[in-house]
Amino acid sequence: MEKITLSGTFETPSVVLDSEEGKLEFSGRSLPEDSTSFYRPIMSWIDQYITNPSAKTNIAIKLEYFNTATSKVLLNMLTKFKNTGNVTVHWFHFDEDEDMLESGKEFEELVNLHFAYHKFE
Repeated sequence: MEKITLSGTFETPSVVLDSEEGKLEFSGRSLPEDSTSFYRPIMSWIDQYITNPSAKTNIAIKLEYFNTATSKVLLNMLTKFKNTGNVTVHWFHFDEDEDMLESGKEFEELVNLHFAYHKFE
């Protein structure tokens, strides 16, 4: 599969999708006007990836902020990995940002994947 790398903007996150390394990374901010259009090619890549995933998949969510529409996309995306096997979601948050930490814990409950929590340095 082709590796995808997208540079972030003020409204969209930086994205790295690397099937060889089993790495998916989202960083920055995610508040695109049309989140469905922005995330459509990413979701297509994921649909293809989960048919033949790496032995281990690491999903890094390093978002400083995301809007409600992105929250729905993240839930849909993470749900796709429920039956994939060895998946770890690395959820990053600032030390003082309890809302972002809580969001991670809510996603963890909803999708039943292994989450590891990290503080931004």
